[in-house]
Amino acid sequence: MVFLAPVPTFYTIYKKKTSEGFQSIPYVVALFSASLLLYYAFLKTNAYLIVSINAFGCFIETIYLIFFITFASKKTKMFTVKLILLFNVGVLGLIMVVSIVFTKGPHRVTLVGWTCAVINLAVFAAPLSIMRQVIRTKSVEYMPFNLSFFLTLCATMWFFYGFFIKDYYIALPNVLGFLFGIVQMILYFVYKNASNKSGSEMEDNDIKNMKGGSEMKMEEFEEKDMKLSSTKNRTSGAAKHQEDIEMGKV
Repeated sequence: MVFLAPVPTFYTIYKKKTSEGFQSIPYVVALFSASLLLYYAFLKTNAYLIVSINAFGCFIETIYLIFFITFASKKTKMFTVKLILLFNVGVLGLIMVVSIVFTKGPHRVTLVGWTCAVINLAVFAAPLSIMRQVIRTKSVEYMPFNLSFFLTLCATMWFFYGFFIKDYYIALPNVLGFLFGIVQMILYFVYKNASNKSGSEMEDNDIKNMKGGSEMKMEEFEEKDMKLSSTKNRTSGAAKHQEDIEMGKV
């Protein structure tokens, strides 16, 4: 559900034909995290749940990023591609090489496990940029509630999963994930009303501007009508005066 939560966001991008205003960082980091957890699951035994969900995560995040890049500006495309190469090729490749060359057996699992824990913390911290944007703009347009909700729910479930099987590399980062999710939902409810109020004020201003424009046009019309009537009166008076002069001559 977490991986599918951004679908409405990308539907919005599709309708607008632009990804402007949206951040690619959360999806790049999510792909990196899913890839690393997939590697961690292969090193462990009987980690079928971790393998299955993160394989799906890699697939869906790749689709999101292709979609994002397709509708992004040239500058944003280059930035997103650089992030993908940095995290999902450079850093992931480095972690795999170091773990294979310098560690063996349980030590390899421990190294990759702690690395996964740190990266998971980064995943949960990735929406901080969006949270800052929400506070700055007082708008929740770019922070969907369903994503925040499912992130919180997911963090709670993975914490208990890690706790019960005593896999603290999985359990500990999700404590922070739960806290970040709660903060995001609080921000959503705080600024949701502010966004609606701002939208209403903009509509009121538009109506006022339309009324003001109509009144100005009416005043201009009346003024032109008065000038036209005055011109007609002067023309009529001059014609009558000329007619009186001619009749006097006769």
